[in-house]
Amino acid sequence: MANVTVTQTVNAPIDQVWPSWDDFGAIAKFNPNLNGSHLINQSQNSGLGAMRQCDMADGKNYICEKVVEYRPHQKLVIDIYDGTMPLKRAMATFDFKARGQKTDVTMSMDFTPKFGLLGKMMVPMMKPQFRKMMASLLQGNADYVETGKEVRTAA
Repeated sequence: MANVTVTQTVNAPIDQVWPSWDDFGAIAKFNPNLNGSHLINQSQNSGLGAMRQCDMADGKNYICEKVVEYRPHQKLVIDIYDGTMPLKRAMATFDFKARGQKTDVTMSMDFTPKFGLLGKMMVPMMKPQFRKMMASLLQGNADYVETGKEVRTAA
């Protein structure tokens, strides 16, 4: 598996940052990589087992995600289990570190591309793209939490 990690400091305490991530179906409010997002199971909007679909900004691709580890105000692990992206397997881990009136959010993604050997050869090209998308997600979250304004789609 390949790994990409990015960190963003949010100028807000964890009690203001966590709710934005905990509203699992509403990630499109602050993720500029998405056109939209919605819960797959309407009866569970957060916590362990919550599921969502994220529609990518390109209007063609989507991913389906499920919360597989849930520690409020500390950690969120998401299994990217289906979709049209060239991923055989992917896990996204969000670690939250409270620092008084600031919060550090670190996102780490472990992924295995589709297409066997060809996919493995594509990893060096995929990592910068994923890093860019992850950084824009974390920046979008910081902007949303700090200003209260929803973020526009990048594409």
